[in-house]
Amino acid sequence: MDHRRRQVLRSAVAAGIAASGGLLATRVGFAGADAGQRRFVFVLLRGALDGLAAVPPVGDRNYARLRGELDVSKAADLHRLDDLFALHPSLGFMADLWQDRQLAVAHAVATPYRERSHFDAQDVLESGVVTPHGSQSGWLNRALAALPPQAAGRNAGIALGANVPLVMRGPVEVASWSPATLPDLDDATLARIGQMYGADSLLSQRLSEALGADAVAGAAGGMSRGRQGRGGAQVEPVARAAANFLVQPDGPSVAMFDTTGWDTHANQGSDQGALALRLRALDAGLKALREGLGASWERTVVLVATEFGRTVAINGTRGTDHGTGAAAFLLGGAVRGGRVLGDWPGLADKQLYQGRDLMPTTDLRSIIKTVLRDHLQVPQKQLEAQVFPDSAAAGYMSDLVRGRVD
Repeated sequence: MDHRRRQVLRSAVAAGIAASGGLLATRVGFAGADAGQRRFVFVLLRGALDGLAAVPPVGDRNYARLRGELDVSKAADLHRLDDLFALHPSLGFMADLWQDRQLAVAHAVATPYRERSHFDAQDVLESGVVTPHGSQSGWLNRALAALPPQAAGRNAGIALGANVPLVMRGPVEVASWSPATLPDLDDATLARIGQMYGADSLLSQRLSEALGADAVAGAAGGMSRGRQGRGGAQVEPVARAAANFLVQPDGPSVAMFDTTGWDTHANQGSDQGALALRLRALDAGLKALREGLGASWERTVVLVATEFGRTVAINGTRGTDHGTGAAAFLLGGAVRGGRVLGDWPGLADKQLYQGRDLMPTTDLRSIIKTVLRDHLQVPQKQLEAQVFPDSAAAGYMSDLVRGRVD
């Protein structure tokens, strides 16, 4: 057995014994995709990204006063977008996309949720309903159920991570893949497991599926198991694995993964520090996704969103607390970028939500619904009735994606 095949087999066996009684529910053999099909990737930033740091409104006269030492307006490598907004210095790849008009920034966005619980806010964001714990399925899975026939089918979507998150749970079967953190296996152990698996048809099938999934995820130098960090440090390899799945001739058209560690209550930093490092990891991950997708990037939309924003003012521990209005990003070759979406509410005291948070002016559901309708061609009737029920107040946006099919 050559070295490359042995490493892949080791990874596959590790995947096969990693979860739920020894089996990882990873499935390959996707349906519905072809080389020219549209792709959609949802990246969820758990913990509440500080949108005022990622997309600082440096042109707002109240920004520097309220931000204190978190102010990045004087950073030499700040990426200016226009007279009002900039991108954090760590987001160099995203700044390049802005110049190529492949990035749109949404500021002062929010779901209908107005409290400050991470768990409830993530539940509302993922379920697509207006109250926490109001649905056992997620909006992205329900959107898969409404895809046009040429894009639908078993495993039209894939979730990358330790568990299938709520947003991808529902009536449609989705594939899942998780980077294992088990140590490498020696040849003798591999041989014994191979013999054991070979005597059982189910175990043998699972091994084969895990082997296939790992081979796809690790293609072109994608994923090396057992060497991943936590939170944002995992973005790049997982994003590359997502791209490897999406470019397969019979691969999925929709992928989703999340990253943690955005809850910056203390020692947040400005152009340097903890948040800057995490933003740099996110930026590198999105670049890896772009590189991995190759020509498919031109027909791809990526949504990066978080459950809520953070307070405008710095707190006593040099960080920020749970807030309301947030920032989100749309990027990809199919995005009509080079613009900031939504209305800026301002940072004067009387303009803040409850006197402390960025006032939300754009419903995040409007952005998602528009992308699902105009990019993935989910019928508007099903969007309103099934995917985002009770969202009539969240209207649609114009010219958000390229190649809309009416």
